[in-house]
Amino acid sequence: MRLVRIVAVVLALALLLAACAQPADPVSAPLRIQVVDANEIPVAVPVNPDPRVGPIFHGSTNIHTCTASVVHSYGGNLILTAAHCLASHLTTTFVPGFAKTAPPSNIWTIDAVYLDPLWVSNKDPRVDYAFARVSRAGGGSIEAQVGSALLLGTAPPAGTQIGIIGYPFGVGGMPIGCQTSTTITLGTFPTFRCKGLVVGTSGSPWINGSMVTGVTGGYERGGFTAKVSYSSPFTARTAALLARAEAGGPDDAAMCALGC
Repeated sequence: MRLVRIVAVVLALALLLAACAQPADPVSAPLRIQVVDANEIPVAVPVNPDPRVGPIFHGSTNIHTCTASVVHSYGGNLILTAAHCLASHLTTTFVPGFAKTAPPSNIWTIDAVYLDPLWVSNKDPRVDYAFARVSRAGGGSIEAQVGSALLLGTAPPAGTQIGIIGYPFGVGGMPIGCQTSTTITLGTFPTFRCKGLVVGTSGSPWINGSMVTGVTGGYERGGFTAKVSYSSPFTARTAALLARAEAGGPDDAAMCALGC
């Protein structure tokens, strides 16, 4: 749900958004909880960019459609997002720490995508995550560029305090973030209640300290409302997929167009 369903919609909106969308003003507030009243769940608010987190861009437009994060790897060249955020037959780029604009030196192209076999075979929501290898024209590793990376963790048990940071769909702008505790849906999917986690925040990392313990996706492609988000559970399968991505070699084509 956090992703516009088809490539055509994304491309059709390009001119409209470029003409009328205004970037958000810079903010200085750190990631924080904003509660309307004692009976309300947290609300996502503007936050400072995190150098490890950024938006994903498809094709030649300046519209960002999803979020990804830099994950620690031996080669320092991997990012993590939701599998449903990736599209075939489109050049895809990632900009860590994005803040309204992107200098050419901070634009990273996705060169290879690694997907769980269950996603490739039937889009299983339990494995809606993907690792991608990135590079830029000037060379170097993205992990060195951003200064650090998130360590891959496992699914957070119910009651774990985590933070989410992501980029709303659009042109320019700044990230939003939210912090609260997790629950579990259907006995499988980590669940995060926060209002305002809108389209574009698919693939957003679920951060617990230095660990990424989930990405928005999975059940209902991350959630059909902007106040409840889900993640596929990170398990030994996730760690095995990271190991395969680190080893390099043939990757998996992004097996669907946007929103599949």
